[in-house]
Amino acid sequence: MQANSASGMAVDDECKLKFLELKAKRNFRFIIFKIDEKTQQIMVDHLGQPEDSYDDFTACLPANECRYAVFDFDFKSKIFFIAWSPDTSRVRSKMLYASSKDRFKRELDGIQVELQATDPSEMSFDIIKARAL
Repeated sequence: MQANSASGMAVDDECKLKFLELKAKRNFRFIIFKIDEKTQQIMVDHLGQPEDSYDDFTACLPANECRYAVFDFDFKSKIFFIAWSPDTSRVRSKMLYASSKDRFKRELDGIQVELQATDPSEMSFDIIKARAL
């Protein structure tokens, strides 16, 4: 586990292992990551099965809490990194996620498209599809 020098955030090894599985084996449709504020580390929150849809993915994002996510858009085999930061989440949480994002994203080698969303409409399927082209 490595500490994130920018924010003191560590990345749980499982995050990288599961991401590699998604990228290499397509074992997962998506992965949702969360910051555990007590342990100050980023960990896997939810794994989406290969048959899961984009709607299944968005349904797994909490309405009032920040998350990071990767989604395998197989239309063009693009892997999206999504920083989910709803307006209704706590300010401290938004700051933690914002300060750790770039370092965490670098740990996940193979991200092709990044998306920042504060509201479900900012990451609608149409937007994802357009960004995948």
